[in-house]
Amino acid sequence: MAKRPRGSGAEPRSPAASGARVVSATETAKNFGAIIDRVREERAVYVVERGGTPVAEISPVKAKTVTIRDFVEIVRSGSVPSPGEDYLEAVEEGIALYNRPEVPENRWGP
Repeated sequence: MAKRPRGSGAEPRSPAASGARVVSATETAKNFGAIIDRVREERAVYVVERGGTPVAEISPVKAKTVTIRDFVEIVRSGSVPSPGEDYLEAVEEGIALYNRPEVPENRWGP
């Protein structure tokens, strides 16, 4: 069960149009861990006030997704520099080394 911030300041004081909970800066400082837990677990949004004036918002980070189609378009657009020949050679060497067959140690002789 998720922890709830303690204190009356951590609960909504006035219904915000966006559904955000309004908290004082003092209550935010006292209950920061619990507030962050609620933001992470419940995707809650908090508006932090100092002296009755909103000064900050604590909200979940919006996940960015990139599809394969997006990736191909980025590469084709030329906005990503091409790797140099030295890099490509190092990758080829690494692949060859990684794919080298392992020879088991001979336990019965030299």
